[in-house]
Amino acid sequence: MDYGQPVRFGVFITPEATERPLELAKVADDLGFDLVGVQDHPYQRRFFDTWTLLTAIAMRTERITVFPDVANLPLRPPAVLAKAAATLDILSGGRVELGLGAGGFWDAIKAYGGPARTPGESVSAVEDAIQVIRLLWSGQHGIRFDGKFYPLAGAHSGPVPAHPIGIWLGAYKPRMLSVIGRLADGWVPSLGYLKPPDLLEANRRIDEAATAAGRDPRAIRRVLNAGYLDAETLVSLVVDDGMDTFLVSEDPDEMRTFVREVAPRVREEVEARRSRRAD
Repeated sequence: MDYGQPVRFGVFITPEATERPLELAKVADDLGFDLVGVQDHPYQRRFFDTWTLLTAIAMRTERITVFPDVANLPLRPPAVLAKAAATLDILSGGRVELGLGAGGFWDAIKAYGGPARTPGESVSAVEDAIQVIRLLWSGQHGIRFDGKFYPLAGAHSGPVPAHPIGIWLGAYKPRMLSVIGRLADGWVPSLGYLKPPDLLEANRRIDEAATAAGRDPRAIRRVLNAGYLDAETLVSLVVDDGMDTFLVSEDPDEMRTFVREVAPRVREEVEARRSRRAD
């Protein structure tokens, strides 16, 4: 199961409230990594606010893409989140993607004034949010949307993002995987929660939902929070399990070793296997 997407690499940076996240992002940018992902847990007292940190990272780097991995929807109203993403996309020259999550740690979310939702409500709220966000990127005026969780009543959208921002969902359960196939642009799981056989089955669910909705499954990004893996494992994750983008360790020495030794081998072997299949 290989969708033919370019193989990309990024780093997953912990948003600890020090200079370290900014320093690590600069290292990743200088080394040529493709993207930086930052987890979003506003209730963690030792963490920076993720969106503010992403903005600071984007302003201190030149080419790397930034994204929340993944944004905590219950604490970030989607209309305002859409405006924040569009703003940063313009300011960074089109270097933003939007990871989005249904929420978890509900006691902590409730302590911050957020809603406590059932699993079913969480999925429905994500479906609402995706539509709201896209409407708020459309440039339209007087937008109305009859959403159960996030209605719009004559909203004016803008600014329009500098490029078509992808909405990537952090998801594991069947209904959320179906939402990815029907509505989203990407999937962002973590290897700690899923093993390769699970990735394969989840990708099949996404593909089935995409096909049923008249969408091309090959256009959906598959972004894995992977940690530091060897080249052989990463190649298998691409050509056998369908993943195309991998976020690795934030350790600077491991980043350098990865870029120098692992990433080129992965890209070379993936290209070789794709060429053999095409023959």
